[in-house]
Amino acid sequence: MKIALLGYGKMGHEIESVAIERGHSILIHLDCIDDWKKYGNELACADVAIDFSTPESAISNIHKCFSAGIPIVCGTTGWHSQISEIRSECLEKGKTLFFASNFSLGVNLFFELNRHLAEIMNAHTAYKVRIEETHHIHKLDKPSGTAVTLANDIISRIKRFDAWSIEDNPAVGELPVHSIRQGEVTGIHAVIYDSEADTIEIKHTAHNRRGFAVGAVLAAEFILGKKGFFGMRDMIKTG
Repeated sequence: MKIALLGYGKMGHEIESVAIERGHSILIHLDCIDDWKKYGNELACADVAIDFSTPESAISNIHKCFSAGIPIVCGTTGWHSQISEIRSECLEKGKTLFFASNFSLGVNLFFELNRHLAEIMNAHTAYKVRIEETHHIHKLDKPSGTAVTLANDIISRIKRFDAWSIEDNPAVGELPVHSIRQGEVTGIHAVIYDSEADTIEIKHTAHNRRGFAVGAVLAAEFILGKKGFFGMRDMIKTG
């Protein structure tokens, strides 16, 4: 595949390395306005685009790929409020978008555990629930997209919650999500159930970025030749 990399930070470099290892080539890097001015017209020559840019750029990049008629894999988070709108546009116009808040296989197995545990814990109201996530100081969005996915999956299964909150003192019915930005931490997510008697915790710790990069390249391979809106559950067939 000829890949257009939209965003060329640490994740972009890792994706480039994995893609080349898997026999693909990087056609262009589009990381700033000047790049788009110089090389933007080459986007249509790519087989697929992979976006790990910024929350401010993601929507524009998706639309550019839709206009160019090429599929896009998007790992940028922080634009969740517009996902439904983009999904509808993708399906109505016959475009191709693969979006995941996290491309790590381990994290997506963690999502499955979180869903299953939440279904069980719905009946056990003695437990207070919270999510904690820690990332490096360069991460722009807060909470992380992974934490938002965890929170939304809990809310849809535990009836006493109807929203999540990043406030220190969330209102009744709000699931607390705590974000920490520290050093160069790749990513730690924990879902914690506390009662007077005990604590139940499930946790995922990423050791490096490679798992995310491998998942993104596999997603690009997966959507080649397909139309529609896809996610990790489509690719790994977990249910």
